[in-house]
Amino acid sequence: MALYVTAAEILEKAERKQGALKTLVYDSKFPNIKQLFALVCEAQKFSSVLQEIIESTKLLKLTKLKMPLAKVLLYDLLIGRGLKCGGTWKANMMKHRPRLQAELARMKVRRKVSRNEDLLPAGSPADQLPRYVRVNTLKTTVGDVVDYLKREGFSYLGQAVRLDNLTLKNKEFVMDLHLPEVLVFPPNTDFHDHFLYKAGHIILQDKASCLPAYLLHPPPGSHVIDSCAAPGNKTSHLAAIMKNRGRLFAFDLDGKRLSTMSTLLLRAGVSCHQLANRDFLTVDPDDPQYKDVEYILLDPSCSGSGMVCLRDGSPADQEEEKARLAALASFQLRCLNHSLRFPRLKRLVYSTCSIHSQENEEVVAACLQQNPNFRLVPLLAQWPERGQEPLSQCLRASTTKTLTHGFFVALLEKVSGARGIKEKPAVPVSEAESVPPAPSSDAKIPDAAEENYDCSDAEEMLTSAVGEINDSSNKKRRRKRKRKKKKAAKAD
Repeated sequence: MALYVTAAEILEKAERKQGALKTLVYDSKFPNIKQLFALVCEAQKFSSVLQEIIESTKLLKLTKLKMPLAKVLLYDLLIGRGLKCGGTWKANMMKHRPRLQAELARMKVRRKVSRNEDLLPAGSPADQLPRYVRVNTLKTTVGDVVDYLKREGFSYLGQAVRLDNLTLKNKEFVMDLHLPEVLVFPPNTDFHDHFLYKAGHIILQDKASCLPAYLLHPPPGSHVIDSCAAPGNKTSHLAAIMKNRGRLFAFDLDGKRLSTMSTLLLRAGVSCHQLANRDFLTVDPDDPQYKDVEYILLDPSCSGSGMVCLRDGSPADQEEEKARLAALASFQLRCLNHSLRFPRLKRLVYSTCSIHSQENEEVVAACLQQNPNFRLVPLLAQWPERGQEPLSQCLRASTTKTLTHGFFVALLEKVSGARGIKEKPAVPVSEAESVPPAPSSDAKIPDAAEENYDCSDAEEMLTSAVGEINDSSNKKRRRKRKRKKKKAAKAD
């Protein structure tokens, strides 16, 4: 019951613009943050659909529930994986379940749709974004995954050459035009129950979230720091680029998120990492164990304003929002300055899932002013959205211009000769890189038996939360089937 009470309180506050969804979830101190976040985020997404069903069936009058609580209960009853409570609430909801299901069915008939997702308001940003899938090269290859999906009936259209090619339908998919290890599918394509996802062959990760590790590109054998690492998608991406060779130090202050991250990294086959439940700002750059660190990925806490599922409006108090952004920017600048103190550092990627220049260009500009021995590296000349002037070397991402969540990425490089370290001149990342050819179909994906069993950004946390909820539900169904078989055997 505590899950639904807390979820209802957060949903009500979010709809009243009393705070960002992610912040409200973490401030709740609920034991299972991922489960709570998944429920609230999905209930908010279907809010208008749920409210229409509640009002047309007069559910509030019949059950004496308040609207926010009715929404979260109804979501799990009709759209989610079933109610996770007992007592009066469950009894009341189950009593009216046939009427509620009938109303949902009538709604689909009226709107001439067959899926729950098709009931969402037209033009919703989340409904328009493609499903991005990163191939985990620690376990397989792009060619293997393409062949596996083709055998399942998916239609591979080759590598995209322009953004329009990412507008897909049915079971079509393409290789991304910028990131060759990313495959693109139509919106809402679900892989949570797919073998490739469960075995760690693919990672469900937004394209913009793949940019930081891709652009940092630490070579195999290098020493790397992921400073704010949980829930681990970017960490596993770094390990794949490093081919699991070298040392990957991953820090996060949240012990529960770090525990989840450990499971995700195990499933992804990552073995070069060293996790630490620690505040990155307390790490001593002169500690001997970090003496060979040359690459750092810094994706610090931010407002999350670029995440589609978190766009629940700004708080009613604009002064409070300004103070919040100022505090975040100050923290981000401290993290950035601290990162640049590592003596052998060559390159650092700074990224946020924020659309605010206060957390992005202004933080980078202040850092460069305080650290003249570093400079910006121009990134992906063909990328359609740049950082705000004069920092056009940086990248921005958005739902309209890049078909991704909102994001910001900057790559800082130590100036040649700074602190006595000789370095090669900076080369604009990916300017000279050729995109690998389309995948071949020679290799085979390993059998499941051979496998081991991934805001900072909120979409990644939601993805892993939904996946775990699905896994749990599947296990319960299997246990139930076994019990039935045993009873039948005894009866015989």
